[in-house]
Amino acid sequence: MAPPGSFGNSITVDSFEAFLQGWLLRQEQFLNELIIAQNTYDESQEGIIKNLISGVLVHYQEYFEEKSRMSHRNVFHVFSPAWFTPLEKSYLWIAGFKPGLAFSLVMNSVDDLSENQVERINRLKFETRVQEKNLMDELAKIQESVAAPPFIGLAQQFGAELLKGEGGEIREVDENIETLRSALENVIKDADRLRTRTTERVVGILNPLQSLRFLTATAQLQLRIRMLGTQRDRWSVDL
Repeated sequence: MAPPGSFGNSITVDSFEAFLQGWLLRQEQFLNELIIAQNTYDESQEGIIKNLISGVLVHYQEYFEEKSRMSHRNVFHVFSPAWFTPLEKSYLWIAGFKPGLAFSLVMNSVDDLSENQVERINRLKFETRVQEKNLMDELAKIQESVAAPPFIGLAQQFGAELLKGEGGEIREVDENIETLRSALENVIKDADRLRTRTTERVVGILNPLQSLRFLTATAQLQLRIRMLGTQRDRWSVDL
């Protein structure tokens, strides 16, 4: 017999996995559009290109919004996401990609940055690193201050087994979990906000063609890691 609440958790995970599959399909479509726009780039079509870039940014925002809803329902699932392969999980930083990854992608995909652009990107890179450190410090404080097992342990054990006990013990565990849940949800929101803001500010520094290259590299990396992770899982099952 499944423990109380596990059926609801299963539905929550399944619903996000279904969303993610549809989102990734749309991501592949956007990648094709980005590649075509690069190969047929024409300054006279700048309005169309800017609309494409805006559409890609909105697409990412839709992911973060759905992820936020998932985090509110069960933040522990977001910190230990069953919808990602082990390879994908190895790249996670506070339940998502590290904001600073954007700068590596820019330098590897855009080879015609002006001096002014390089200066602005370096300044943004420094600001982002400071904010990344602040978020990691906040996460460390949460782990130290909450009188409960480490949050990764909670993510793995979350369910009825955490609520075993009687009387005050149940209430204490409930309160600890709620405190931890709320704190982690806030950290994820701040991390996603930094991810979104960093990407938008990078695009704001680049010209339309450079933005196409940057967003193409971003989508290619994400989809490639997804593909390799899925292939490894299949190989491990075959073995």
